[in-house]
Amino acid sequence: TTKFASAFDIPVKFIEKNVKLRGRLHHVTEKGLEVEHIPISIPFLASLQRKWQSKGLLLVRLAGVELAPSGMAWLQQELKPKQTLWFQLLGREDLALECLVLVNKGRFLSTCLNEEILRQGLGRTARIEGLHHESRLYWKLHRRLLRAELKASRKNKGIWKEESYSERIRDRISNNRVVQTLKQFVSWLRSS
Repeated sequence: TTKFASAFDIPVKFIEKNVKLRGRLHHVTEKGLEVEHIPISIPFLASLQRKWQSKGLLLVRLAGVELAPSGMAWLQQELKPKQTLWFQLLGREDLALECLVLVNKGRFLSTCLNEEILRQGLGRTARIEGLHHESRLYWKLHRRLLRAELKASRKNKGIWKEESYSERIRDRISNNRVVQTLKQFVSWLRSS
């Protein structure tokens, strides 16, 4: 029932047990997602709870994901301010929380943003900070993230997109010095 206003407010037991918390998105920044924690409310005490709750935003990072610049743009486009999301605590590093972030897609479906970004080819898999890499959970999550990244690389999506043979030939021809000199000569002829 407590509203967490900073990463240090969250008890260590919550992080060790990988508790899922609910929050409301405020901003997508380069450092991560700024999320307002939504505590469990008790029906008759909800109005009193709001008066005692502190205000502040939690900095939530996508665990195991190294975002590409296009990934940041995709997040800003996909996520809307005041959107409700769930984040599963995996670790805490200074003021940031390393989390799996889940977004509801319809009534019964939810999407893990960490996996979706990798599936779209908008980032790379990274070490999951905060989890011991001998733990079963670490390897389970890391395997899921690697599978998502592999799908993107097989489908040539995002950062894994390769130029076709014709595009490579066209680039080589247009960057050739002789061709560039001819273009300059033709533009000089047109201007005179």
